[in-house]
Amino acid sequence: MVAKKETSKERYLVPAVDQASRVLFYLAGARSSHMSLTEVCAQVGIHKSKAFSILHTLQKFGLVQRNSDGKGYALGPGLISLSRRVLDNLNVPRLAEPILEKLAKKAGGTAILGLIADKSVFVVAKEEGNNDIGYTIRIGTRFPLTYGSHGKAIAAFLPANELNKLLQQKSLYFYGEAQPINRKRLEEELVQVRRDGFALDLGDMRPGLNAVAAPVFGAGARPIGYMVVIGLVSEEAARQLGPTLAQAAKALSRQLGADPEKRWGES
Repeated sequence: MVAKKETSKERYLVPAVDQASRVLFYLAGARSSHMSLTEVCAQVGIHKSKAFSILHTLQKFGLVQRNSDGKGYALGPGLISLSRRVLDNLNVPRLAEPILEKLAKKAGGTAILGLIADKSVFVVAKEEGNNDIGYTIRIGTRFPLTYGSHGKAIAAFLPANELNKLLQQKSLYFYGEAQPINRKRLEEELVQVRRDGFALDLGDMRPGLNAVAAPVFGAGARPIGYMVVIGLVSEEAARQLGPTLAQAAKALSRQLGADPEKRWGES
């Protein structure tokens, strides 16, 4: 068997550092609050003794912590000091501004970035197209999490248990002001959103006003917000803009630490 030729970049990798980094990224993207040693080994692909040594070393520096019964691992508070400088320099709205500007010009509508806060989303950045007639919105405007196209874009990529919990709420706004929804229609749309990477609102929220939205992800490939383009565009124009918007949202997600190799929203 011919051995795989080592690339110049791989030659300088330190195995222990590579393994420790993969452990940290796995814990960051884990669905559970604490992961067992066996789960860490299986996901990272290293022997238990090696994984234990790595976790024990990371725990010494506060980068990893164990739960109260000592049977699980999670990221530790020591990461806060490491991330503080990054957070100081990383301004999500600022990163989104050039992307939103291109989208607004291309679509002739208003491009918006919103971030999730509990059961709501807040508009944190926007760019308006050059059309004389358009859609204006203020920074800081709050919407329900399930509102229109952005609600469908976010809901489609939530973990199953979170989606089920969300759909049990009394007030849902996918198609209008807290009115009963057609569950079959919504389920079919969410399947389509997962396939296409974007969601549409074709006059459901406001007649004549069409919108297309895509989820924005953070580390762990889970939605932290959305990008939407909304305006007096035709239904066909909104559909054609969908793939472009989805790619733009993915580009921003990569800058925010989402794994570009994972299918968006995949467990």
